[in-house]
Parts: sequence; C-alpha cells; structure tokens
Amino acid sequence: MNSNDYLGDPIEHIDIKTHDLTSLIEAMSKMSFQARNLANAASIYQQMLADSSCCIMLTLAGSLFSAGLKQVVIDMINFNMVDVIISTGANIVDQDFFEAIGFRHYKGNPYLDDEELRAVQIDRIYDTLIREEELRICDKAIQEIADSLGSGTYSSRQFIAAMGEWLTTRSNRVESVVETAYKKNVPIFVPAFSDCSAGFGLVAHQHKRPDSHVAIDSVKDFRELTRLKINCRRTGLLMIGGGAPKNFAQDTVVAAELIGEETEMHRYSIQITVADERDGALSGSTLKEAHSWGKVNKASEQMVYCEATIAMPLLVNSAYHSKSWQERLAKQLATTF
Repeated sequence: MNSNDYLGDPIEHIDIKTHDLTSLIEAMSKMSFQARNLANAASIYQQMLADSSCCIMLTLAGSLFSAGLKQVVIDMINFNMVDVIISTGANIVDQDFFEAIGFRHYKGNPYLDDEELRAVQIDRIYDTLIREEELRICDKAIQEIADSLGSGTYSSRQFIAAMGEWLTTRSNRVESVVETAYKKNVPIFVPAFSDCSAGFGLVAHQHKRPDSHVAIDSVKDFRELTRLKINCRRTGLLMIGGGAPKNFAQDTVVAAELIGEETEMHRYSIQITVADERDGALSGSTLKEAHSWGKVNKASEQMVYCEATIAMPLLVNSAYHSKSWQERLAKQLATTF
C-alpha cells in the first residue's frame, strides 16, 4: 500500500451556523451530570457575550483543528465571540496553518498498523492521519517567514501576526484561524511556541543564521498578555482542554499583582476537559481550586467533563443562535500593542 491508499477521506470542519441546537441545550439544563453542566456553561458563556465590558479569552489545548473544530473558532472570531486566543502550537501551526497552505487531515482509525504508516510516511493522531512530507513543507514555510523578519526577539503573538500577513499574500490559501484573527485584530499567543512545527522551522532558521536570527521570547508573551488583562480588567475564560494555555491565561491575575497593578480575578470561567483532578496535574485542576490561588471568581464558573469535539460545538452553537453576540463590538486588542 502507498500513502494515497490511506488518505482518501478528509476531515470536514463542523459549521455551527447551519443547525440551531439551542432547544437541545435548554433541554439538557433539566437533565443531570455533564448535560446539565454543559447547559450551565452555555449560560455563563452567554453572560460573557452580553457583558460589554468583558474581554473573552479562549484557550485551546489538545488536537482540536485536526479533529474538525477549525470553523468553530473562525466563526467565533468573525462574530466577535472571542477577543484573544491562547493556544498550543500544534493547533495554530501544525493544524490550522498547515491547512491554510493547502493541506488536509484525513479520517483513519486507531487500529491501523503504525509500522505500515511509518513506512509510507503518514503520521497518526488517534484516528486522524496526516502526510509527513506536507508537515515538512509547513516547517519550511515557518522558516521562510522567520528568514523574512529582522533579527531580534519576538513574542509568539508578533510571529503569528507575521504568519497571518504572509498568508494574505498567497492566492491559493484556505480560510484559517491565523489569517482571520490577523484581519480581525484578535491576538493569538502560543506560550510553548517551539513545541510544534514552528520549533522545527525556527531551528532550521537559527541553524542557517546562527549570529543574526529570530528568537521567541515567552516572557514577552506573558508580559503582553498580562498587560491585556490589566487593560481589560473584566475578563472571561473559555478553556478547551488544559495545559500551558490554561495556566498562562489564569496566571495573568497573579502577574499583575506582582508588578503592582490591581486587576480583578477572571470574572467568568468555563473549562471543557476529560482530565482528572485527582493526580494534582494542571489540566484537571478545578476552577474552584484556581479560586484558592486568586485566579478566578467562583461565582460564575463551570467545569464540563466532556470531550471537546462533542461539547465545544454544542456550547458555541447555543451562543451563536441565541444571538448574544449581536450587540457586541470587536475589541481589536491586537491594535493595543
């Protein structure tokens, strides 16, 4: 078998605009367990959208865009349902930017022979497949962008904005989160930027130019995001998964205090996760626990223990069709830097 035998059925991105499921979410509010938790989370998200003073921070962890959730986030940006994004690098570079330059993710299954996949240079993400050769082209594109910039230190936000600008010059590009956010002035932060294809591209860039190159400064990231939190004052967190993006966003409250600035805890907070709190790890730590650290207000918080490809479309669908966003103005936070 060759690679084409495996890559015949591409992942399609779900469109929350085509189906109105608000009545389903309302019915779930009368149920128990995670159905009721999800309905409560939908209510809190709509409160965020209705609060004109609230800046909404969306955090993304896990393999989301490869799984078909890219259009959900594009719609959130286009309809002013999010003001800043904090993500893992894989979502932004290996998945979104990867598709923006013309490549696809494909349906597979978790029981394929991984030795055979390796032999034909196909990488597997559980039940999803990608062509290794195309990832290398993505790496090269990152190197090309880095080569085009002046040497010096950049925040991930600055570099991702350069990626968005680069995409606007390509006639064969596909709609993406990176370009949409760039055009709508929604900043994107990736606190662990080298932990993805961007890292390979930047390694190649610095190897080629050891004495004059681009470097990503994660402290600059944290400083910029903390400044956004201070300026916005009232904030809401919508966290998909956990990991570094979750902590990065939550910690801005503590960072502001350390530099002598007063800012309130994140007023609203939602986390969708399948992680368990009992091992003490970050991804499963509850929002009530975060309150003990002074990070989130416990008055409007909701944990939803559900896999993101199920819960996120339902949550955003409910908010979109409730029209809570229609009076909301774009905050264009990228223009504040």
